[in-house]
Amino acid sequence: MKAVRQYGLEGVRIQKISELAGLSPGTLYRYFDGKDQLMLECFTYVDKQAAEIFEHLRFDPQALLTDPMGAVRSLWIPYFRFWVARPDETVFYHRFRDSTFFPAYDRVRDASYFGAFVEMVRAFMQMFPCVREMNQNLLWLHVLTTTVLYAKYVVEGVLPDNEETEEAVFQLLATGLSGYLIPGQ
Repeated sequence: MKAVRQYGLEGVRIQKISELAGLSPGTLYRYFDGKDQLMLECFTYVDKQAAEIFEHLRFDPQALLTDPMGAVRSLWIPYFRFWVARPDETVFYHRFRDSTFFPAYDRVRDASYFGAFVEMVRAFMQMFPCVREMNQNLLWLHVLTTTVLYAKYVVEGVLPDNEETEEAVFQLLATGLSGYLIPGQ
């Protein structure tokens, strides 16, 4: 991941990865068929770490009725902070998801480790049926891409790492969602 951050996804080579890891290229080839497999394994590793955040969050579906945006915020803030706290992973993840390779991989990958997050989404959809009317691919691409992109800007120093940035990013993210968070509609 550090090599991708330094050299880009297309520019990184097994030689550079092995140098950063302190291993010989042959050692890497013992465990991975090549760079593509290594990149997939890195992506899955980070993706599983990100999914684990939702396993540890306390989620009260009833809070959706009293303060829907507060409930969204309580789930989003730890996710955003996860990315900001991991510069190499954030840049890698953003570049990998933005690659031409990713859409084909995304259609066949196993993301069952997002079980806790899926349960939270089901609760949102139960409380706010109009969320189902949204294009789900667009919705989740918006949430994920916005979060990771702004976290990447923070870790690259384009945006400051402070509460003001966090709040501004959340407001940008939530503006489109807020119109759909009307209970029972």
